[in-house]
Order: sequence, then structure tokens, then C-alpha cells
Amino acid sequence: MQEMSLDYHFKVEQEVGSSTHAFFGFNGTGGVWRIAAINEAGGWKDRTTVEDMDLAVRAGLKGWKFVYLGDLQVKSELPSTFKAFRFQQHRWSCGPGNLFRKMVMEIVKNKKVSLRKKFYVIYSFFFVRKIIAHMFTFFFYCVVLPLTILVPEVDVPKWGAIYIPCIITTLNSVGTPRSFHLLFYWILFENVMSFHRTKATFIGLFEAKRANEWVVTEKLGDALKSKSNAKATPKKLPLFKLGDRILLHELGFAVFLFICGCYDFLYGKNNYFIYLFLQVITFTIAGFGYVGTIVPSS
Repeated sequence: MQEMSLDYHFKVEQEVGSSTHAFFGFNGTGGVWRIAAINEAGGWKDRTTVEDMDLAVRAGLKGWKFVYLGDLQVKSELPSTFKAFRFQQHRWSCGPGNLFRKMVMEIVKNKKVSLRKKFYVIYSFFFVRKIIAHMFTFFFYCVVLPLTILVPEVDVPKWGAIYIPCIITTLNSVGTPRSFHLLFYWILFENVMSFHRTKATFIGLFEAKRANEWVVTEKLGDALKSKSNAKATPKKLPLFKLGDRILLHELGFAVFLFICGCYDFLYGKNNYFIYLFLQVITFTIAGFGYVGTIVPSS
């Protein structure tokens, strides 16, 4: 399911940004910079947790163009546990929001790029994809839609609640056809993660307490290296922390959705309870930490 999200990011977002607007957010994996571009853009800065994106935006405003080479392949690695994945997603959601806060006026006042490119960077790159996308997914599917069940006077048309979202989601998965059978589970999981990403986005926008939190994403390769060196340098196992496993916010939303689902089952007409109960299960699994906990030994 991580692969489906990343494939869309690379095969669609990056390639479209390269071919139509000559701009996209730089990724550390497999990325190559000209030293002149780094120097002209003002160098590497650590004012946010997405310093690679920061540099890319500044270089783009200086007139540098980016090229995405989709036929080249490099080795990469996904987070090995759900906890590591959450830290990664917090950084990827909080950082752009914080960068948008710090750069929006700089982009507006820039005189080296066209008005069209300014509009693209502010509206499409930042506002829609990095900020609103997470919030819309969470508030619409996990707040607004369930609340309409409790307020029968409010009616959401099926084309807006079911058909259009299904079409968009299907298109998002075209980059990974071999994982199409996971599409339904991916939707439920992404709705849970949208809650986490929305919180991180608000933290970045308002530069709250965890805005500059940097936690290196734990990877399986690192775990295997440490395992092979365990005999040479024995280490004490970390103590189990309940807070690392129990996510109260996710469990709270599971309760809320369960109440809405029960009400729809008893009094509703659109059979939304089927979706709600499945979403309850997903929030509960994530809330109790029973996902991404088993790390393979090889």
C-alpha cells in the first residue's frame, strides 16, 4: 500500500511536474543536483524538516528547471514498522505546511518567474496537494459524511460521496496495477493516515511544538546491520512503552464512527454503515498498533 502511494507520487506527480511546469519537489532518493543551482538558490537550509523541498522551491524561483528521468532505477527502502511510517508521514506532512508558511510571500514577490508558475507552485503544488488533500480526505470521509447520518436533513449526493471519490482513487492506483487487489484496504488505511497527516499539517502551518521534530525513519536494512553486529556490541532491548502502541486519537475516532455506523444501521437509508464499520475496524487496528509490527528476519 505504501508502494501505491509512492508510485503515484513518482510516476504521476513528478513526471507531470517535470513535463508541464518544469518544477516538482526534489526527493533525496536518486536525486542529482548541480552545485551551481544549490549555490544560486542560497544553499542547504534546515529551517524546516523538508530541506530538500525547500531547496527545490528556491531553485525553481531562481529559474532552474528540473528533469524527471522515469527510466532510471535506484535502490530505495520503505519504513519497516508502522511507528517508523508514522514518523515519516508526520515529517512529510508537517514540513510542507511549515515551508508554505515561510515561503508564500517570497513566492508572491518573486520577479523571476511567471504569474502562471507562481500560481502553480502556491495553489497546485502547496495548497492543494500538500495541505488541502489531507484535510479534505479526513474531514469529508471521517467527519462530515458520518455526521450527515446523525443529521438526516443534510443529504450528500451519491455522486459526491461515492462515484467521484471512487474514480479518483482508482486513477491514483494506476501506477501499481499488480497491487490493484489491495485498493479497498488502501482506501481505508489512507483515511486513517489522513487523520495523522492532517494533525501534522496544522502543526506545520501554525509552527506548533512538533513542527521541527526530526526522527530518522527506521529501515529494515539498518535493523539487519545492527542484528549482525549484535554479538560484537551487545545492546539492551528498549523497554516497551504503552504510548508507542496505543493511539488514543485513532481509538477515539473509531468510537465516534462506530456510533454513527450503529445509528445508520438502525435509521439510515444509504447503507453507509457498511463503510463505517469497516473504517472502525481499520481505525481500531491502527489505534492498537496491530499493523506493521512484525519485522521479517530476512
